Amino acid sequence: MNVIFESSQKLGKLPPYLFVEIDRLKKKLLEAGEDIINLGIGDPDLATPQEIIDELNRTSRDAKNHCYPMDLGVKELRYGITKWFSNRFSVDLDPDCEVLPLIGSKEGIAHFPLAVVNPGDVVLIPEPLYPPYRSGAIFAGAEMIYLPLEEEHGFLPQVKSLDKDILKKTKILYLNFPNNPTTSVVDKEYLEDIVQMAREFNFIILYDAAYSEITFDGFKAPSILEIKGAKDVAIEFHSFSKTYNMTGWRLGWACGNRKLVEYLRQVKSNIDSGVFNPVQFAGIKALEMYPDHITQVREIYLNRRDVFLNALGKCGWEIDYPKSTFYIWAKLPKNVDSTKFCKMLLEECHLIATPGIGFGPSGEGYVRFSLVTTEERLLEAAKRISKIL
Repeated sequence: MNVIFESSQKLGKLPPYLFVEIDRLKKKLLEAGEDIINLGIGDPDLATPQEIIDELNRTSRDAKNHCYPMDLGVKELRYGITKWFSNRFSVDLDPDCEVLPLIGSKEGIAHFPLAVVNPGDVVLIPEPLYPPYRSGAIFAGAEMIYLPLEEEHGFLPQVKSLDKDILKKTKILYLNFPNNPTTSVVDKEYLEDIVQMAREFNFIILYDAAYSEITFDGFKAPSILEIKGAKDVAIEFHSFSKTYNMTGWRLGWACGNRKLVEYLRQVKSNIDSGVFNPVQFAGIKALEMYPDHITQVREIYLNRRDVFLNALGKCGWEIDYPKSTFYIWAKLPKNVDSTKFCKMLLEECHLIATPGIGFGPSGEGYVRFSLVTTEERLLEAAKRISKIL
């Protein structure tokens, strides 16, 4: 007799993780020997700087670093984060209670609702969205209300338009700037209004700032913690992944309101054992390389952005030049289905892109390209695209 197990109802509510499906298609084509240009997942092709690798090698030889990490992270990393944060945003953080190292910001963002949400609590999720916002809310048993990100509003969530009864029930508002996938950016005036609303209606702002350092054309992304009163209501998440090409290293941090940081620490202490100490020491070295390293990274992505969009423009596809991230959020011709378009790119151009619908209903009519390959390959991608435009 075969034993049949069913997944939990919460797990059943999750859609297939977008990039897993894309990766499966990519592998199938590669096995067939096709020359694939992958502009799908946002995984930098640039190498982790050698100084960071050397620090990992050095500290991993010390047996004292082979034990369980402390759940607060090594003291030196927390102090390094506070120093970086002060220099970058002119915001002072207490390294002992306002900073928490993470196994990548994705992990912390997904776990955070478990720390503060009770079943039925409302969370506000802008969409198109980064999938862990949704999955974290589902596992916490939250009631999700989606805020469409629309071009006519600069891809900013229109929180002010919500009914006050909804705001009174809200436990978390997710914000992500610079935004993935729309590449939109935000100014301090908008954040000031959001902080004021959070204080008035007593909800938490979860601010995802993973792309704060990938910016162009003179734009400098703010931290929400720069806003007066934000520490009363906000917790902010940062990542080493994109800034230092450390996606596989799994290192990030949360910072902000000390109670919210402590609640997240309590969840993590019951679920994981923290970040491998040598990875944390490598993170300290990464922070010490700022801003020289990121200046070079920005120049690489800026050149790729301009090369790719200029080539597409010559083909007749005019796309706005983003001020942030290493993504292109490209609007498709009217009535073109994003999934069908990306399938056509795969089958006819051997090119992987991400359909906008994969990030949420408001993403329909768009496609996301990741600038994670060389200028030469981006020109080749544009050439292939031109054949189907």
